[in-house]
Amino acid sequence: MTANGETADTTERLLYEDGQLRVFLRARCEVPALALRGEIDITNSWALAQTLAKARESGGTHIVVDTSELTFIDLSGLRVLALPALDPGERWIHLRNLTPFQQRLLSLLGWY
Repeated sequence: MTANGETADTTERLLYEDGQLRVFLRARCEVPALALRGEIDITNSWALAQTLAKARESGGTHIVVDTSELTFIDLSGLRVLALPALDPGERWIHLRNLTPFQQRLLSLLGWY
């Protein structure tokens, strides 16, 4: 990433940052796409939920979330991303680039 927040294939804008997690909006996508980098736990999962909701408000019916650069996620973070209380057809967060560990956890919980 350059000093302008640009990568070779897309432009990213920082939406949220704390000591553990950074959330970027990828600007050159047809639907809102967010990239998550770092760790999600009980200390920042609520802030992540708010950030995702705001991104959805500005962009349409669903958003794409890339989790490939998450290094840790606890149950509170999984709940935010998987929206387990909703039927699969109603879930407005579409997860992309799940790591094998993330896929296994979500599968074991029956959420994805």
